[in-house]
Amino acid sequence: MATAMYLEHYLDSIENLPCELQRNFQLMRELDQRTEDKKAEIDSLAAEYIESVKNMLPEERVEHLKKIQSAYSKCKEYSDDKVQLAMQTYEMVDKHIRRLDADLARFEADLKDKLEGSDFENSGSRSLKKGRSQKDKRSSRSRGRRASEEDTPKKKKLKGGSEFADTILSVHPSDVLDMPVDPNEPTYCLCHQVSYGEMIGCDNPDCPIEWFHFACVDLTTKPKGKWFCPRCVQERKKKK
Repeated sequence: MATAMYLEHYLDSIENLPCELQRNFQLMRELDQRTEDKKAEIDSLAAEYIESVKNMLPEERVEHLKKIQSAYSKCKEYSDDKVQLAMQTYEMVDKHIRRLDADLARFEADLKDKLEGSDFENSGSRSLKKGRSQKDKRSSRSRGRRASEEDTPKKKKLKGGSEFADTILSVHPSDVLDMPVDPNEPTYCLCHQVSYGEMIGCDNPDCPIEWFHFACVDLTTKPKGKWFCPRCVQERKKKK
């Protein structure tokens, strides 16, 4: 898996990081201690100089001041070393952060490519299902427009494996919107919902909707003879 690969490589790259950080921090502590020792030495030399400066010869004063200056120089050297070490430590950690950012960017790009490829396959599958459903609807039109348990549009199965029809035959039409529905399930009727319960087919071969729920067209039983949906009835009246 790509995630495991990126993670494994990154963990390998930071395997020695804790030891390197510990060594640098230890060196910085040592430099701190040396600096504090030098500061104490400078304070002692300064106090000694102030106390005995009046009794010192000019050469002794110069020598004493040189010692103080040398201690200050050494203290500054330790401080510079500590700053350089801190910058080195920062760069060390920042390098791994940049590496992690780069790996995350590559992983996101790979994941995006895979998702786009998966969406393409799913869209192709949906197109195939849609083509099949249209073919089924055309064939059902040629067989006649009578509602029965045999010629009602097929119910699709839910993820649990039970048939959609078994779940909703006893459900009131107003409750259909609350039921889990396959997004690829074709819709029918004036309510634009999936097939459920008893349905009747319009006898107009050019009807754009074809199938209707009994409740949506105020039917309780299958009528005798030909039956036309409300839209087709209006169209037929206009033509007359």
